[in-house]
Amino acid sequence: MEQQVKDFISEVRPLIQGHGGDVEFVALDGNTVKLRLLGACSHCPGAVMTLKNGIEAQMREVVNPDLTVERVD
Repeated sequence: MEQQVKDFISEVRPLIQGHGGDVEFVALDGNTVKLRLLGACSHCPGAVMTLKNGIEAQMREVVNPDLTVERVD
């Protein structure tokens, strides 16, 4: 499943990079995907929305419905 998560992140990265940010896979701990937000996303007040309503929601549809996303700094 870790490779599926990494592949998914590779697909969404260009969208995030288009807004001046970036996302980096840190770890998969059980069903929790740990991600680091970089660039403009690292200090953006909408970062939680991006993680939960964007990345997590799509990842659940594409990879596994039991996944959750956690932000790490």
